[in-house]
Amino acid sequence: MMSVSVKKPIIFQNIPCTLVTGFLGAGKTTVINQLLAIKPADERWALLINEFGRIGIDGALLASAQDNIAIREVSGGCICCTSQLPLQIAISRLLSEHHPQRLLIEPTGLAHPRELIMQLSAPHWQTALNMQAVITVLSGVQWQQDKYRHHDGFQAHVRDADVLVINRYAQLSDSEKQALQQWIAKLNAQVKIIWAASEQISHDTNDSSNILLSESSVSELKTQLTKPSQVISKQRTVNIVHPQKSITSLQPQSNALSISTTLSSNAFTNKDDSQTDTDIELPYRYHEKQQELQLAGWRLPAHYILKADELQSWLLALPNWQRIKGVVHTSDGWLQINFTPDSLTTSTVSAQVDSRLEIILQLEANANNDNDTAVESDRSEEKDRTAFLSSIETLPSIDWDTCDRELMALVI
Repeated sequence: MMSVSVKKPIIFQNIPCTLVTGFLGAGKTTVINQLLAIKPADERWALLINEFGRIGIDGALLASAQDNIAIREVSGGCICCTSQLPLQIAISRLLSEHHPQRLLIEPTGLAHPRELIMQLSAPHWQTALNMQAVITVLSGVQWQQDKYRHHDGFQAHVRDADVLVINRYAQLSDSEKQALQQWIAKLNAQVKIIWAASEQISHDTNDSSNILLSESSVSELKTQLTKPSQVISKQRTVNIVHPQKSITSLQPQSNALSISTTLSSNAFTNKDDSQTDTDIELPYRYHEKQQELQLAGWRLPAHYILKADELQSWLLALPNWQRIKGVVHTSDGWLQINFTPDSLTTSTVSAQVDSRLEIILQLEANANNDNDTAVESDRSEEKDRTAFLSSIETLPSIDWDTCDRELMALVI
């Protein structure tokens, strides 16, 4: 009788996992890059990136620079406020396909850390993942501004951190640094603070890719990779004492539209959920609303070369933008673009398979809560959610067809 061997499923246990959080534009990618740089040569690591928009930019750049690190992206929304399914699928595939010895998770800057921690504290992950210290990045430049400092979403990242990496603090006075520490202590007295000193390795001070954390800061970060998370440990205890119901919130309504107008002899195409990254016909553009924000992104063929100076001027002239990211083929070569209201950085990168550009704007007026019958908790939640956005001037809706034509006019 012929014997038949049955392949047993691989069971993953205690894979070290580090969550790197931080508000939009805090500098998470810099910290992620530093962590990847200290990876032992004989270890397999994996990185899960959550992009708020639909066009993966960070993953494409990291993939070209890190050949020995498995990277997976979850795009098109926040993994903490959409269904838990995308997060579970992404982690499961990374573990089963790449068998990593360490997993790093970088959620979008608009994520809600508590929701994500609750997901990672679920029983089905407690044996598979060994959650290490939650590392949160905080920008000193952002903290100086009231609209960030008093924003509940900005504070939430500090509340749910084991380690707080403070960067971009060089312009803070001694009294401001002391005030910052007091502000942190009120939110999270147990958090460990790392003042991330930087070393400039280029004369171009606008090149963020040439700013590295100091050796001592990297050494402190490395230590945190092996320290268990007290924040997640407490949440797991809560889950045991008070079992949580499955939390599922509706995904934001997509307002992406197909574009029939032909621009530069090409029609922009629109991606549906069944399309893979390689299925998309270029040039491609989407736009949609998420929360109180509007997002738009473009992917262009690599042979489209855009005028570098004019592109930057066009981007900065967009109304009330909150974040601009991209990797674009320009007259100055392939450029990585990373703009926040607090810093404008560009750097040269190697050639990519296509150009990618994504913007986040605040354009819609905030809805007022005029329902006198609404419960107080609902009012409080809405107030927290819109506190930051209400400090930003609201503008009329943008004409995306006009934007397409203006962008195509920059192609050489």
